[in-house]
Amino acid sequence: MSLERYIPFRKSDVVSMCQTLLPTEEHASFKEFAELFSSIIHFEYHKRLELLKDNYAPFDPNADTRNLTPLSENDKLACQKRFAQAFSDILNAANFERITDQDLKDALSEESLFKVRLEVAFDDFAEVVFYRRGASQKDETLRTWCGLKKQAIRFTNYERVAVFIRFKDEAYFQHAKKTPLGFEPGSTIIKLFQNVPKADLEMLFPNSEVRMRPIDKVIISASAAVGGAVVLVTKLGTSIILLVALLSYWLGLRSEGVEFSQQHLISLGLGLGVFGSFIFKEWTKFKNRKIKFMKALSDNLYFKNLDNNAGVFHTLVDAAEEEDCKEAIIAYSFLLNAGKPQSADELDSAIESWFEHNYQCSLDFEISDALAKLARFKLVSKQNEGYTALPLKDAKKQLDNLWDNFFQY
Repeated sequence: MSLERYIPFRKSDVVSMCQTLLPTEEHASFKEFAELFSSIIHFEYHKRLELLKDNYAPFDPNADTRNLTPLSENDKLACQKRFAQAFSDILNAANFERITDQDLKDALSEESLFKVRLEVAFDDFAEVVFYRRGASQKDETLRTWCGLKKQAIRFTNYERVAVFIRFKDEAYFQHAKKTPLGFEPGSTIIKLFQNVPKADLEMLFPNSEVRMRPIDKVIISASAAVGGAVVLVTKLGTSIILLVALLSYWLGLRSEGVEFSQQHLISLGLGLGVFGSFIFKEWTKFKNRKIKFMKALSDNLYFKNLDNNAGVFHTLVDAAEEEDCKEAIIAYSFLLNAGKPQSADELDSAIESWFEHNYQCSLDFEISDALAKLARFKLVSKQNEGYTALPLKDAKKQLDNLWDNFFQY
């Protein structure tokens, strides 16, 4: 499994971790630097949040506001493209990785950890994109055969999964003679989940339907066959023999006639009633088992769902802010501590080793993004291939100057 770009520590903890690299007398000044830097990043991301909200508004299925002017189809298409690109950029900044089509195919082919088989109508979607962050290997013990058998399994778990799905328009559903349930044709839904096993990605689709697994069909069929045979023999045995004899007489296979008395007819009627009630009971058992699976799916999603639609933007924008800040603050503290120019490769290796040795955390640090942000704010200088950090006092002045000049009215 490849290393994650995601830094699994809170921003405030990262600042404390970086302070240990610097002399004690610089700790307070470094914290002020981090607060200034975070405020500027937060201001910049506010613009990106507004861009997401504006371009998602025409497709938001939960909107409680009215559009000032109606949008043409071309306007909606332009909004859709801008939104898709902005959403992808935010997820990349938050260090999410796109889940490939092969991963989705693997999820559909693998057996669910929750023993629920799902089917997804992919034709309903115009676009489907899954993103994940925080992949890890986990072990779990499953109980089978009414808890008598234990099975230890190892699976890939995603700590965060973001889902972007755009439905086809109303004309498709009318042509396919489908009635959309729980969504509007042409709408775009955004969802965020936590702790999703790779094998259960299909349960995140909004139109997934529970289907019986082969083993469940075998269990129900075997139970129905045995029970049905018992009912036929005990309740309808005599009547069936008489019916077979009568049918043989009608077909000329039997010369002796058969007479049905009133008692036989009553017995036959009672037997058919018992058999009918047995069939209804088995059908009800089948429906109840399916409802049980649906409840298991619903309960599972209830605890895994973090946010929906426009609410997802705030969570992801906050996550992207955190990642941008953590990357830049870490890189700056290492350059400040080095006291001499460092190449990007040297800095990247030093930071990754620091995380590995001090915090038992293996990650793929985004050194290029970190240095790009520091260079954009003029907090580092570059000579040849080496980077040097601006002294703390000068760095704070530079950030303060940027903050004071955001608006020039």
